[in-house]
Amino acid sequence: MHKLLSTEPGKKLLLLGNEAIARGALEAGVAIATTYPGTPSSEISANFFEIAKETDFYFEYSTNEKVALEVAAAAANSGVRSMCVMKHVGLNVAADTLMTLAYVGVKAGLVILTADDPFMFSSQNEQDNRYYAKLSGIAMMEPSSVTEALQMIAYAVELSEQLQEPVLFRTTTRINHSSEIVTTGEIPKRITKGHFQKDPFHYVTVPAVSRKLHQKLLKHQKAARTISDSCPFNFTEGSGNYGVICNGVSYNYVSDAIKELKVQDTIKILRIGFSHPMPSALVTDFLKGCDKALIVEEGEPWMEEAVKAIAQEAQITVLIKGKGKHFFSRLYEFDPAMVKHIMADFFGLQYSPVQPVDISGIPEIPQRPPNLCAGCSHRATYYAVKKAAKGLDTLYPTDIGCYTLGLLPPLSMADFLICMGSSAGTACGFSTATDQKVIAFIGDSTFFHSGIPPLINAVFNHHNFTLIILENGTTAMTGHQPHPGVDMNQLGYSGYGKVSIENMVRAIGVSHVEVIRPYRVKKSIEAVRRALEFKGVSVVISRELCALFAKSLKISRGKPFYVSNKCKNHRDCIEQLGCPAFYIEDEKVKIDADTCIGCTLCAQVCPEHAILPVKASL
Repeated sequence: MHKLLSTEPGKKLLLLGNEAIARGALEAGVAIATTYPGTPSSEISANFFEIAKETDFYFEYSTNEKVALEVAAAAANSGVRSMCVMKHVGLNVAADTLMTLAYVGVKAGLVILTADDPFMFSSQNEQDNRYYAKLSGIAMMEPSSVTEALQMIAYAVELSEQLQEPVLFRTTTRINHSSEIVTTGEIPKRITKGHFQKDPFHYVTVPAVSRKLHQKLLKHQKAARTISDSCPFNFTEGSGNYGVICNGVSYNYVSDAIKELKVQDTIKILRIGFSHPMPSALVTDFLKGCDKALIVEEGEPWMEEAVKAIAQEAQITVLIKGKGKHFFSRLYEFDPAMVKHIMADFFGLQYSPVQPVDISGIPEIPQRPPNLCAGCSHRATYYAVKKAAKGLDTLYPTDIGCYTLGLLPPLSMADFLICMGSSAGTACGFSTATDQKVIAFIGDSTFFHSGIPPLINAVFNHHNFTLIILENGTTAMTGHQPHPGVDMNQLGYSGYGKVSIENMVRAIGVSHVEVIRPYRVKKSIEAVRRALEFKGVSVVISRELCALFAKSLKISRGKPFYVSNKCKNHRDCIEQLGCPAFYIEDEKVKIDADTCIGCTLCAQVCPEHAILPVKASL
């Protein structure tokens, strides 16, 4: 039995934040969950996927976040408690649905989890999704700990039903990826089937209907503001004439700073957990007792702006600071030392920062940049494209996935990236605006997510570029989640369909399609060259399982290779491929047999044919 399915209330479990959120959903009676995977939210979905195998809980990996939210919205409006999970940039994709869903509302609880990524550990931006709550007009919750993340989910589901609106549940990486001992509650019986009551003049958002729905949304916002003022997740602690207003993980840093500075009787805290609408009455009462107040929040000055507006309306003249020079930055994550230092300066407290350890005599730690795995088929594809395009003035729009690492030398096969699916879309623009040969890269999961519409656009408008679709049989970057092109039978699942990328590309109208096996280097180069010579839209589908995914399926690649004494030390293998299985010892190229998967790429690149399978040396 999956550990999150324990039916023993009061049981202590050490859980990752994302595991606690999944458990919270079960304890909230959520019966349907949807997602498109993305770090830092991926483990929530991974647990849902496993739980769905053992129970009547329904979970799906949707083609993208917009579809995921639409599935969950329909379920919630049929009376089934639902949850939709995504990373922060995923909400951009789902925003079209979100904006009008706020008008339509829900019947059963619907929680939309957005996992923000301050410092961009695995993201292309660090946007602050709290603005989506304000933009859409829906309520928002923000936990400060793993335990709270579990507890807040049930509250958010109940709140959603009370307001008849979806609720935004905003986490950050430090909540998603921290671990804590939590206490389980009861898992109620799920309602897995509902019934949709037809009411077209409520659900069909033509202008005449939407005008009335907007009025309804504003009434719900007013009710939410009253609830926020009395929400148990909005609380004050401590005493004194100085105030700190904080949210999320920042609350922990503030609490630690107050203890370490020994100012429990000087500084009081207002912790905001129900952050939209902001609890106006609570903030007003808090500020009335302050000589000055500091807003501690990662990201944008979202709370700061709200607090200052509340103070102005209440005619409270108190110094309020948050973001700015000598205060908190809008960049990256906070840390305990930073928060303590800024608090001490602002409140005029005695503070002696801990001196860093003297490491002047310690050699610098060698940098280990991210790299494609040993034997990654993307490396072989990049090599084939580079050889086929030799002598051409090339431009390489790329996309979101492991293959984005083609940016780094020695591959250097990435020139432009905006978001999921943008490689094909920007390729249309580059091919129109320049005379360069445009070669775009996109992964199979990303192609299903948002690569199909721009390819249709390219065919319709007769653009001139080559799209390389890297079909490695999984959503590799976020942890090997399935997508519509995956053979689910390989994973031991039945009842799923399988969409052929090749058939879809041909159906769109692409007239030149090549399918390559990238480890067959010579044939791959020839196929890519034919595609590059074609005038118009051409597609190359590079089909080879992700090396790590193949290993998990126990699909063997063969024996590792070694560098024989035929080697003339040209180092083409290292300088052109950059495979992490290579290393230099005594000025000679070596291959780590424990890392090499026997893909044969380097053996085909070596001019002396000096790289041989280990068995050949026996």
